[in-house]
Amino acid sequence: MSLSSSTLAGGTSAPQGTLWVADEISGSLTVVDAATNRVRATLKGVPAPHNVQLSPDGKSAWAVLGQNAQAVKIDAGSLRVAGTVATGAGPAHVIVSSDGQRAYVTNGEAGSVSIIDAVAMKPLTTVKVGSHPHGLRPSPDGRWVLVANTGSGSVSWIDTRTARQVADTPVGKAPAQVAFAPNNRVAYVTLRDENAVARIDVATRKVLGKVAVGPGPIQLTVTPDNRFVLVANQGTPERPGTTLSVIDAAKFRVVANITTGAGAHGVTVDPTGRFAYVTNTYANTLSVVDLAARRTVTQIPTGRGPNGVSFSALRPTVTGARNLALGEPAGDDHDSHH
Repeated sequence: MSLSSSTLAGGTSAPQGTLWVADEISGSLTVVDAATNRVRATLKGVPAPHNVQLSPDGKSAWAVLGQNAQAVKIDAGSLRVAGTVATGAGPAHVIVSSDGQRAYVTNGEAGSVSIIDAVAMKPLTTVKVGSHPHGLRPSPDGRWVLVANTGSGSVSWIDTRTARQVADTPVGKAPAQVAFAPNNRVAYVTLRDENAVARIDVATRKVLGKVAVGPGPIQLTVTPDNRFVLVANQGTPERPGTTLSVIDAAKFRVVANITTGAGAHGVTVDPTGRFAYVTNTYANTLSVVDLAARRTVTQIPTGRGPNGVSFSALRPTVTGARNLALGEPAGDDHDSHH
């Protein structure tokens, strides 16, 4: 399937903006025009980028460089490197605070989170968390950064005002990523080795319950209207997951499993909440999912081993292939943070 115009199935207008995809194995970032579903640029020379995240204002894209133990900041308009900064060993995910002043990076091998001055591009401090931290997200009010510790079966709560871990909540087997509801009342976490998602009360930091999803869930997100939780089910190389589970947030039950591609890993949603975008790690594609129709409407080719994906309302001013010359690809034997 391929739809290249600005109108998708059923006459629905595609969102205006840009998708950024981290191609971990090929060592590149794929930049996709959301209005046309065409690749607008490919940024090579980005070694082992497991995750990519746009700043809240959409002006900069951040990626972790797994081989370099660094985070890189890229100008989302010019596609030029704005700076790099050291992280801990095995960086997995990066996020940026709502005011754009701080970046947070999980260091999977070091069991810590690096806090970075996102303007000066300098490390500020390191916070010890659980074992093998992977995904992390900020709370809507900016008070907390919640970290999924894959190795220790818990989520860590970092107080952004003091830059300290204040609590650690046991959640289950191999938590991979977290997501806050827009109303800030609950948070969700994927449990990769339980094929489930747990729901956490933000006020009490207690697990409220779990719901079964597809095999090996990795990333998840909540739609802007707080109606649905979207879960990408990666599975394993031997038995790939191929679905996006849709959870009704109010009833906390799965209401749909939408076929995407082999190894569904990363997921994001456009600001209107109409379209979800899912990276298919084993298929080297990005699925565009119409959430109203509950079906995949097109597949977009990416680099090899696509993982993280992030949406920006801005479009880059340049196109084509560029080499950021930050390092070489990791190759097929790279031990990614799955």
